[in-house]
Amino acid sequence: MAKFQEQYVVDEKGQKTAVIIPIEEYEELLEDIHDLAIIAERRGEPTITFEELKKKLERDGLL
Repeated sequence: MAKFQEQYVVDEKGQKTAVIIPIEEYEELLEDIHDLAIIAERRGEPTITFEELKKKLERDGLL
């Protein structure tokens, strides 16, 4: 992951109150948050091994 090129908004006391980041970095963060939300939603679902997935994809003609 690349280093963010952030800028800060500070109040009259010099305390950081907000951050400005390039839109591309913001969109990447939103995508990461979305991915993590999906993972959390599916946490209780049963899992299968990679080999089982591969066989299923082959059987369905997708691999």
